[in-house]
Amino acid sequence: MRLNRAIALGASLLIVLGACSSGATQSPSAPPSASTGGASPSAAAGGASPSVTGATPDIKIGSDAFYESAVVAEMWAQVLEKAGYKVTRQLNIGARQVREPALEQGQIDMVPEYVGSGLGYYDKTMTTGDGQQNHDKLQAIVSGKGGGITVFNISPGQDTNAFVVRSDTATQFTLAKISDLVAQQANLTWGLPADCDTNPLCSGALKDGYGFTYPPAKRKPLDACSAPMAEALQGKAIDIAELCSTQPAIGQFSFVVLDDDKKTQPAENIAAMVRNDYLAKVGDKAAFQALIDGVTAKLTTAELTKIGVEIQVNHKDVAAEATQWLKDNGLL
Repeated sequence: MRLNRAIALGASLLIVLGACSSGATQSPSAPPSASTGGASPSAAAGGASPSVTGATPDIKIGSDAFYESAVVAEMWAQVLEKAGYKVTRQLNIGARQVREPALEQGQIDMVPEYVGSGLGYYDKTMTTGDGQQNHDKLQAIVSGKGGGITVFNISPGQDTNAFVVRSDTATQFTLAKISDLVAQQANLTWGLPADCDTNPLCSGALKDGYGFTYPPAKRKPLDACSAPMAEALQGKAIDIAELCSTQPAIGQFSFVVLDDDKKTQPAENIAAMVRNDYLAKVGDKAAFQALIDGVTAKLTTAELTKIGVEIQVNHKDVAAEATQWLKDNGLL
């Protein structure tokens, strides 16, 4: 239940966890738009890499100290290298409080950002459940930071805290969205973090957003997005867990992520943030953005979850997984 993305540590029973944002589940995002300019619809949809003409200046790409951020940055690095760019990788820099100043000060030229938490870093009161709105508000802020920063198009998928159930529970009670839980709330055991009572994105969302009776009759205090939370769900000690929406355990155990149909949480789609002084050096800005957005456009929640399983559960190297995914999606 945090307003900054962080590594969720802990692994047992081969459950290795991802990062999460600032509350419970979020709704599916809007599709990437061309509002930031540059990428054509065909390029954003992926497929063959667009040709690049003009200058290809060296670029420094950073990431947060979290496998998902690092693998996305690595994907962008590899497609740029294929197009003739020389890339310096500065991956796993640290949390946003370290990484964002590095971008603003020009120590790096481009990073992946989760638009809800990125916006919340500057102003927590501005975040919404719509990814494109978060993107646009973030763009308005960072356009004046560090000499100017551009936010490219958002991914269709997002990594956010999510209310999750086992597939047997979803089938038994016909659960697809959080609203479906209202009629069954007294019949199920909830796994909720200890700070849920005082967190407006947890108890506030459940009470005000969905009309749940709070606290639930049956609940167990467990850290959100933690190994014990995932283990408790798999072991049937709880029926509802708060996990991260791309957490490898979801794919590993075929858990069902319930849609946040009331959009109570900040949307956390991924987008590239690029310094304007770097873009000024690029010969063909549209082609450059098309390369990056062509990757981003294919990062659905399901794909991000699969990537997490390969890296965190199957222990695949980040660079190797990035290469394989790009090849599988016709981008390399």
